[in-house]
Amino acid sequence: MAPARAAPGRDPALLGRLAWIAASLVLLWPLLLITEFRPWQLLDARSLRVTARFVAGSFPPALDADFLTLVMLQTWRTIAIATAGVALALLLAVPLALLATTALSVSSLAGRMAALPFAVRQAARAAMVALRTVPELVWALVFVRVVGLGPTSGVLAIALTYGGMLGKVFAEILESCDMHPTRTLLANGGGRLQAFFYGLLPQASPELTSYAIYRWECAIRSSVVLGYVGAGGLGQQMDSSLKMLAGNEVTTMLLVFIALVALADGLSAWLRRALR
Repeated sequence: MAPARAAPGRDPALLGRLAWIAASLVLLWPLLLITEFRPWQLLDARSLRVTARFVAGSFPPALDADFLTLVMLQTWRTIAIATAGVALALLLAVPLALLATTALSVSSLAGRMAALPFAVRQAARAAMVALRTVPELVWALVFVRVVGLGPTSGVLAIALTYGGMLGKVFAEILESCDMHPTRTLLANGGGRLQAFFYGLLPQASPELTSYAIYRWECAIRSSVVLGYVGAGGLGQQMDSSLKMLAGNEVTTMLLVFIALVALADGLSAWLRRALR
């Protein structure tokens, strides 16, 4: 029986890790210089005085009945913006994902996909790239100029950006499924929708639903940010309170927003468990 080998006195991968850390710092340093990243400015005496005044004016939170009623109304509007935006995004994403999924192409059964179906799929993928490339904040600025201030611009902004994101991920999820049932249905005369509903959807539905719920959570956070550019909801009210230096109102809305995100996270977790 061979004697047990003694444990090495030091980590054998230590030099490799140190080399990767050094290389990362060398690459990161120019980026920090370009962005003028100076976190020590937070400890400047003037910055500390401003921070102290803001924190002192933020407590206790504003709890009068009229303001809480207004906050609840804006919170409900934020949820409505996010939900309506994701619903419209799904109307964009599902057709685009189906068009972009190679597994649903009848012509690809023989080997190489025909020219017209290939062009259609590339056009669908290009549309999804274009939609998700533009951030929802930029779409909101555009729609505020077109339709004016209010929730409509927020709904449309979320719908376009999230439509591209959902479509891309949906297509990738469908492509990762077992193709045998789908190709069997298509080869035996089944339509593309039949192949989708009976071949792909039973396999992919948990992942599709999970990602759609996750995007709804993200849309709630995005709708608050979009309020700062006039898209309505809790963000717009928070922007107004910040401009009036009403720190106690901001604190109240931050607490409500934290509760809202926690509620959305809990709801999504429950739905994911229910779908398993």
